[in-house]
Amino acid sequence: MAVEKSYYMTQEGKEKLEKELHYLKTERRQEVVERIKVARDFGDLSENSEYDAAKDEQAFVESRIAQVENMIRNAVIIENNDQNPNMVALGKSVTFQELPDGDEETYTIVGSAEADPFEGKISNDSPIAKSLLGCEIGQEVTVPTPAGDMNVKIISVD
Repeated sequence: MAVEKSYYMTQEGKEKLEKELHYLKTERRQEVVERIKVARDFGDLSENSEYDAAKDEQAFVESRIAQVENMIRNAVIIENNDQNPNMVALGKSVTFQELPDGDEETYTIVGSAEADPFEGKISNDSPIAKSLLGCEIGQEVTVPTPAGDMNVKIISVD
């Protein structure tokens, strides 16, 4: 039997997934069923692009429902009650500066399920997070990137 993947997330991230699942099951699923009903009325299903599109959308919605249910079922809630407040860890925000004279950047390290770089949340599987996890304030770290190594200094951890 295959081992289920754990999805690290904050309590807020889990609640967001639960809301998405509720929406998909109660509203979105019904909308797609209605689209299929309307498309059936257009006639011959073998040449009905509206029907095909609605069925494709139904498959996508059902796939997303299964994916979100799996993520919720295998959720591991991130709790920051560790003894070292200066260490970069999952669920914490870290501010670092690219060396020698780059701008400061701040990211919260979260699980891949709730990563959103546009909101300042990066996955614990990303190269930046992998390099920073376990490091402390003031430490200089080398982060491998596709464009070459980047040296950063950790300014703060919240």
